[in-house]
Parts: sequence; C-alpha cells; structure tokens
Amino acid sequence: MTAVRRLVVIGNGMAGARTVEEVLARGGGERFQITMFGEEPYGNYNRILLSEVLAGTQDAREIFLNSLSWYEEHGITLHAGVRVGAIDRWAKQVSADDGTVTGYDNLLIATGSRPFIPPIRGVTKGDAWALRPGVFALRTIDDCNAMTAYAANCGRVAVIGGGLLGLEAARGMLSLGLQVHVVHSSSILMNQQLDAEAAAILKASVEKLGIHVHLGKRTVALHGDGHVSALEFADGTQLEADMVILAAGIRANVDLAFRAGLTVERGIVVDDQMRSIDDPDIYAVGECVQHRDRVYGLVAPLWEQVAVLAEHITGRDRHAAYRGSKLVTKLKVAGIDLAVMGMKEPERPDDEFVKVAEPKQGRYKTIVARDGKLVGATLLGDLGKVAFLTQAFDRGTPLPTERLSLLLDLGSPPTSTSVAEMADGVQVCNCNGVSKDAIRECVAAGRRSLKGVMAATRAGMGCGSCKALVADVVAWATGDNLEEDAGAHWYVPGVPLTKPQLIDAVKAQGLRSVSSVFAALAGGVEDPLSKMGLASLLKMLWGTEYDDERDARFINDRVHANVQKDGTFSVVPRISGGITTAEQLRRIADVADKYQVPMIKITGGQRIDLLGIAKDDLPRVWADLGMPSGFAYGKTFRTVKTCVGTDFCRFGLGDSTAVGVAIEDRYKGLESPAKMKLAVAGCPRNCSEAMVKDVGVVAIEGGRWEIYVGGACGATVRKGDVLTTVDSHEDVLRLAGRFMQYYREHAKWLERTYDFVPRIGIDRLRAIIVDDAEGLAAGLDARIQVSIDAYQDPWQTEAATPKTADQFSSQIPV
Repeated sequence: MTAVRRLVVIGNGMAGARTVEEVLARGGGERFQITMFGEEPYGNYNRILLSEVLAGTQDAREIFLNSLSWYEEHGITLHAGVRVGAIDRWAKQVSADDGTVTGYDNLLIATGSRPFIPPIRGVTKGDAWALRPGVFALRTIDDCNAMTAYAANCGRVAVIGGGLLGLEAARGMLSLGLQVHVVHSSSILMNQQLDAEAAAILKASVEKLGIHVHLGKRTVALHGDGHVSALEFADGTQLEADMVILAAGIRANVDLAFRAGLTVERGIVVDDQMRSIDDPDIYAVGECVQHRDRVYGLVAPLWEQVAVLAEHITGRDRHAAYRGSKLVTKLKVAGIDLAVMGMKEPERPDDEFVKVAEPKQGRYKTIVARDGKLVGATLLGDLGKVAFLTQAFDRGTPLPTERLSLLLDLGSPPTSTSVAEMADGVQVCNCNGVSKDAIRECVAAGRRSLKGVMAATRAGMGCGSCKALVADVVAWATGDNLEEDAGAHWYVPGVPLTKPQLIDAVKAQGLRSVSSVFAALAGGVEDPLSKMGLASLLKMLWGTEYDDERDARFINDRVHANVQKDGTFSVVPRISGGITTAEQLRRIADVADKYQVPMIKITGGQRIDLLGIAKDDLPRVWADLGMPSGFAYGKTFRTVKTCVGTDFCRFGLGDSTAVGVAIEDRYKGLESPAKMKLAVAGCPRNCSEAMVKDVGVVAIEGGRWEIYVGGACGATVRKGDVLTTVDSHEDVLRLAGRFMQYYREHAKWLERTYDFVPRIGIDRLRAIIVDDAEGLAAGLDARIQVSIDAYQDPWQTEAATPKTADQFSSQIPV
C-alpha cells in the first residue's frame, strides 16, 4: 500500500484550488493528505469576474468556485485568512503568521500576483506601503467592496492604466454613476495586445460608453489633503479626481520563494513538470511562475500547467510535460468583445496580412498567415469567426485559399454545422480551460440545461465572451433534449419565485421593504441585482405603506434625475402633453442662466431637458423651477406625447391635447416593470406616433378613439395592437389605466410592453381588459387607484428635506 504523502498548497486562488481539484480527480485524495493556506478568509472564487461585481452586473456570491464546505467535504485542511511567512526547505515545513507549522512531502506554491504600485509621489500614506485614502487596486473581493463603498461619495475617478485591468475597472466605475477618466502612459490602449489602428477603434468605442481617455500621460504625483484630489502628469498638467484606481499591471508574488532560496527571475523558475529547478519536491503554478523565460498573466496557460502538474505529482503520467502555451485571449474589454492570438502584425516580408476595418461600427479584424498557416489574429467587436480561427491557430491546420473567408461570411455553413465540425479538443472557454469535448461529456453525464452545464464545467463563467459559443455547443450536444434553466421564470434573480408567487408571498407575510423580502424569501441573502425590481414591485403593491430603503435604489432614483457620463445630472420637469406656458419657459430660462446649464434640449417626449446640473445644485434647481418631476429617469410612466388636435389642426378629429394631459396628470410617476411611453393622436395621420408607443390613443371618425398597446419605435420597432375602440375620454382613461395595471402586475422585470403584449396575446388581453372575461377589471381599477392616491412629487418632498445627509452631496465626508 502506498504511504499517504503530505501535500501543502500555499495559495487558495484560482491556480492553487484548481490544482487540488485536478489532483483529486486523478485519485489524489487517497494518495495525499492536503493542507491549504489562503490569505483571504473565503473559499476559492473567480477573480476574472471582479470587474463584473464592481459594475453590479454579477452577483458576488455567484463567482465562488469552491465554498468553505467543499474543502471539508474533500478532506482538505484549509487555513483561510492565514498567510504563510516562511518555507524551511531542509526541515520540509512551512510556518504561518498565526504560529501554525506544517510539514510537507510535496509543496505547491501558487501565490499568484499582486497589483503593480507605480512609483508615483503621494500614492501611499507617508513612508508606509499602505495606499492613501481614495487610492485603490482591484485584486480581491474586499478591494471590490471597499471601492464600491468609497465610490458612493465620489464624483470623478481616475484609472491609471489603459490595459485590460484598467478598462474593466473603468467600466465598473462608470456603472456606479461616476465620471471616469482612464490615464495611460502609452500612446495607444492595450498596447501589449493591439496595433495602433485596432487601439484607435477600441478608444472610440470606450469613449462612446462615456469614459474619458488620456493617452501619453505619465502620472508623477497624487495631490490632496488627506484624501486624493488630483493627479499631476509629467508634462505639468493636472486632472482632478477624488478617487484613483491603480491598474498599471501585475507582478509575480515571489518573495516567499526568494527567501526560501529558490531561483527567482520574473517568476519562480520551473521545469516542464512545473517543479522548481532547485528542489524536486517543490512545485509552482500560475502567475508566480516563469517557464522557459515566459511569465503568463492569463488564465488559459494556468489550466495547461495544472493538468501537467496533476498528472506528474499523482504518478498518472511521470513524463507529462508543459511545453508552453500558444496564447488565445478571448475577453470582454469594457463590454466590448475582443480576441487576440499570436502576432498582431506581420514580422517577415512574406507574411500574409488580411485586414477588415469598420471604425464606425467598432469592428476591426486581422489575420497574419505564414506558410499557409495562421500565426496571428485580432478580432475586435465581432467574434463570429473566433471558433475556427482558434482551431486553426492552435492546431496549425492549413488555411482556405480564400483568406477573406476567415474574417467574413462568404457563404459559410450555419453555426450548427460549424459547431459539429469543431474538433473535440478545441477550447470553447479559454478562461476556465473548457473544451468542446468536456461540454459534450457533461451533457452525456446528465446536465441538459445551459446554466447546469456552465455551473458544472465553468464554461462561460470567466470574461463572458464565449457564452454564445457555449450555448451553441450545449444546444448541439443536447439536441432535442435541451432543458430550460431553473430560475428562468423568477421575477428577480435573487428570489426563487415567479412574479405571482412573489406577490402572494409579499402580501401574505406583509413584507413592505426590500430587506424584509430577502430575509423572508431568500434566506437572508441580499442580491444587488434584484433590489431595483423588488423596490418597484413593493411600491406598486403597498403605495404609501411601502418602506423605502435608499440602498435599494439606483443613483437616478435616489436623486430623481438622470446621471450623465460626466457625473452631472439631467433635469426634466413635467410638461403635460407638451403644453407649456410663457411663465414656465421664463422660469426654465432663468434656471439655465443661474446654474450655467451647458445644454437645453427639446426631448422626443415634448419636454425640456436641462443637462449638466451638478448633484449639489439639484435641490435648488427644483425649487427655482417650481415644476413637478417629469420622471425621465425611472422605470415608470414617463410622458404622453400629443399632437395639436382639434384646437388648431384642420385634420383633427379629437382633442388629443386634452386627453393626453388628462392621462399624464392621472398616471404621473406610476411605478412599472419598465418605462412606459404614451402618446395621443388627434387623427389617424398619427403625427404624435401613438401607434408605436407602449400605450397609444388615436382619434377616428365619429368622435371615437382607438387604444393601441405594445408599440415600439426605438431599437425595436413594432406597431401596437388595437386593444379596443371607445366613445369617450373617460373610457380612454379607464381602459388605458386598466391595461397598465395588468402589465404592472404580470410583466417580467424590465420587460417592455412590446414584448409583454405578444407574450400574453392581444386576444387574451382584450378579453381581460375590455370584456372582463376573468372578472379582474374591478380589482385592477381599484389597485391602480391606490397607486394614484399614493403619488407624491419627489421634487417637493425631498428637495427641502433630503432622505440622507449625503443624498445631494458630491463631497467625500471627512
């Protein structure tokens, strides 16, 4: 019987934990007594998704790969939140900062990397290494939480570094409502991966998101009394910022190995079996490693290293060898798809170079071919061809004679055929090293839903750029047996109930706040992505009895104005039906002059938008306007657009202005699963575009009115369906309101009416709303009246008495 060996792993990140998983998969649980040390007090999680957590698009709970209970279940001793301070190679033991001393037979160092702190004057507190208040580096969940909390009191953030880390951090900060500046010392973004033309297109795409980019700027100092307030550049110019994020690269964590006497250059030098070249009992893997003069800062090579290490250390294949990685980088940069492999530009005179550039569409695609084989490719903004290119690059397969077909569809086969023809070993998910064959095997083992396969294999749970391909492979592998994911019908992702179930539970238990819903229905676990949807639903159900918690609101709803890309706000007073007065116009003009409003815009909803208002000025602007809120910022009833109607138009068949004003005054500010835009037209010429609104009303011959529902004229274009024809203004108000209440109670969160109406069916809606075939009409009318009675203009109730001390403050409390 083989004696059980002691395997000690320093590092519980993606590299260390994945190695242990691979060792266990090869029977290592019987061969090794495994002890792990991790500096963070958590299980293993996916650091790639931290920027998504920062942006609020990913639940922090869902990025965990191994919970603390997983270690116990597999017989692993985990010292979470414990740092190893020394390795004694001769005694074969490690000493931790808490006094723990653990002996080993084999040691694995997986200490990863740390953020590079550039030599900038004022970046730290005095002579200490600790960063000064307002300066952050994103590497851990705790960093993410600290940045989010600090950003709540900031207006402008500067991100130092225009590589992948910097752009992802910038996108996260933008989602928090801050004005974001990216400062990069190079003349192009992502200069390690992109050529100048691709970088210029990326820059334009990033700037369209609202991120300000400063190239060729080397930061030499941070200024501020206590908290940071400005950056100083080498050219003498400065940039104001009340928060700074350092994203200037990473450095291998090698101090522990260096003190142990191991050979360290840019990383711990290892051989092809991932062993230290100094000590055959010590292995190293991941970002802290240097192999054949290369250091890898991406996840895909890590998986290849881990597989070799696990084969070797378990004895499954003592000749397994890591030869280095051919890097294929697929990722999302600030939400923009990017794939890079091999060379970015030709290096020899006979290299072939094919380029397709569409700058206005944000797309740029190139290939570099040598001797008929692919040696490099860049795909920005369009990854439609990435699967074949990855296979050609990785396997060195001959390229088709028509090189342009590698970048454009020239009669190529459909996706299903392409997936079927992909080699089994082709990696579908680079971030987590998942091949097509691994997905097929997962499906064969019984996982038949996309979410289930992703959870089991982790495919698509890295940067997210491969999710569409993962879905295609899962669909191919399951054939006709694809199952719908659990949770597909939940109203919000954090509460496992459909909307009717959620409403019933909320009413039965009297849950009047978002936190009480989480406590009662979600096991006490709060989900940030669910808060807005729950807040809207609860306000609809309870009216004045709703318990308003400010952290359940997005920044727009907290200050009742639309945040803009520069951190200022847009103020839109209500102008019912587009009808205004000279007095209102004078007040708007006076406010624009007094607060030096940069732009005054006539909106598509026949209102006036004052853009560029500072957060601190919002209460004074509202007071000086003396007009109610137009609710141009929330998931609510927005506005009613009208034409001239019968007062002046020679074609008018109905008083559209009077009807429009009556609808807007009755239903103003109504909470909704998504925004609602309405219009009233005085005749079928439809000048106010009523037929393509969420609810539209059109006057026809005989003094009658047609009511349309489910229209759209934005990114989606749809003519609304005729709900009914009525004879009076009163019928218009009653049936329009009844439809909106049914939509409010039965639509999915963020589902617009142009999706809701086809899903329910116009015939069924007509039966419920008009004919009262299900006996629901009286209840719908009564419940919408409750919301109408609960209405309060937020500009009147919160301007003079803010809900929180910093509700309208852009300053950082000292």
